[in-house]
Amino acid sequence: MSSKLEIGLFVFVLASFLGFQVITRVPGLLHTPLMSLTNAISAISLVGSLILAGAAEGKLATVLGSVAVFASMTNVVSGFLITDRMLKMFRRREAPKKKEPAPQTQEVTP
Repeated sequence: MSSKLEIGLFVFVLASFLGFQVITRVPGLLHTPLMSLTNAISAISLVGSLILAGAAEGKLATVLGSVAVFASMTNVVSGFLITDRMLKMFRRREAPKKKEPAPQTQEVTP
């Protein structure tokens, strides 16, 4: 019978491979919505890490939960910054305003 560690490692490797295959096949136009989705998933992991850090299950659990809070928060903030930067690339640029021609003065010759 397989141990829990072996099953956990198998699921991790399978999920990593599947995630890599899915991400590499996403067209360029869908990367921004996909990025927003992964930010939402990271926010869920942030909530879980906050619960773990505050559960007072032991010193190790609190330290690991605090590290997870830091890592999740960094991921969420940087993900939103990158998504915002990518969305700015797709905005239409305003056409440069045309300069009005300077009024021509007619010289009066006597």
